[in-house]
Amino acid sequence: MLDHIAIHTDQLDTLTRFYEAVLAPLGYAKLASYEDVAGFGRDKPELWIGAAEAKPTPIHIALAAPGNAAVDTFYAAALAAGAKDNGPPGPRPDYSPGYYAAFVLDPDGNNLEAVYHQPV
Repeated sequence: MLDHIAIHTDQLDTLTRFYEAVLAPLGYAKLASYEDVAGFGRDKPELWIGAAEAKPTPIHIALAAPGNAAVDTFYAAALAAGAKDNGPPGPRPDYSPGYYAAFVLDPDGNNLEAVYHQPV
């Protein structure tokens, strides 16, 4: 259904560096960069970070991980890059069988999740 998503920030450089660090364990990279926007993805930009004059309302973004180890590495990279813990890596049986995820808050307070759906 979705082709891409965009979030806005009043600290574009900080968030761009943050997402470069935390998306790498999931296989994502910065694929586009312009004066007031950066695009991240695997094959094409799917997550855009754009400049805003004021701090926007935080949102939740769940990103697909290729396995449990990638979720764990994402979480460690996010904390090292300045994220705040919002739920350490682990199974979430209340969500659905095989749901393995970690949650962090980025520098703008967005709830960023890495999730792997284990075969059950």
